[in-house]
Amino acid sequence: MIITVTPNAAVDKTLTVPNFETGFRHRASESLTLPGGKGVNIARALKTLGEPVVATGLVGGRAGQLIVEGLQRENILNDFVHIAGESRTSTAVVDPTTMKQTEVVEYGPVVTEDETAALLDKIDYLARGARFIILAGSLPRKVSEDFYATVLGRIRRHRCFMALDSAGEPLRRGVRGRPSLVAPNLREAEDLVGHEFHDDHDLVDATRIVCEMGARNSIIKTRHGCVARFQVGRKQRVFRASVVRLEHVVSTVGSGDAFLAGFVSARFRKLDLAECLRYGLAAGAANTQRYGAGVLDAALADELLESAEVEELSPGS
Repeated sequence: MIITVTPNAAVDKTLTVPNFETGFRHRASESLTLPGGKGVNIARALKTLGEPVVATGLVGGRAGQLIVEGLQRENILNDFVHIAGESRTSTAVVDPTTMKQTEVVEYGPVVTEDETAALLDKIDYLARGARFIILAGSLPRKVSEDFYATVLGRIRRHRCFMALDSAGEPLRRGVRGRPSLVAPNLREAEDLVGHEFHDDHDLVDATRIVCEMGARNSIIKTRHGCVARFQVGRKQRVFRASVVRLEHVVSTVGSGDAFLAGFVSARFRKLDLAECLRYGLAAGAANTQRYGAGVLDAALADELLESAEVEELSPGS
């Protein structure tokens, strides 16, 4: 079983607005509303890829009810902790004429200490039967930025693979909790390491730094690929991977979540590391062909596997 944890779940709205400009009234040509938040998006992609997954996290109010009902319609198993506050709504405006995307993201509800403790208990309970735990996304207000580190320390005894995909201070503190994998995007990794990257050498070096900070393995996602470092026994293996640039892109929202889902799906099936990266890139690319984060065609992802290339580098290169 794979468990995804989304402390700051959301109702995600994607609006398609041709020729979008700020300061004007527009009419959306299309609208899509889905349960969201990084962990939920990852669960959706894992479900599509045929993996057994349960989504958990915090939900509250009418928006929280919509999140749970939406997951039930998608046949995604879920076991959320219900809180008094109202879950957030996130809105993405996609302009198909320029392919620019504008996102407006709410902070999320205020969460009490008792509600946070209930979520920790829930994760601990679910982790007993899990092989993989994915901790993903931002944290709601009043939740300690040590939350992910606390979760990692608590569930370590269950000996499951623990992946962390967050940003900012929650990510920085979470890495100290020694997750099995950290998978930031380029901008998040630059913030974590503390400087900008200019070439592949910087990316390779950054994966080493992230591992020295506490992660056993690290992947830095780029626009058309990734650089990854894995600990295999006493040795480290470093890979650079890329996927073909598709001529037509519908939306890139959630492609990073789909990447992690594809990678974990392949790991769940015990494929080799290079193949896991290829599956991740194929799933991420497939996500760009549809509206909705974590929404993808599994058959298309299989087709795109052939266009994903993986090269093993020297760990010190």
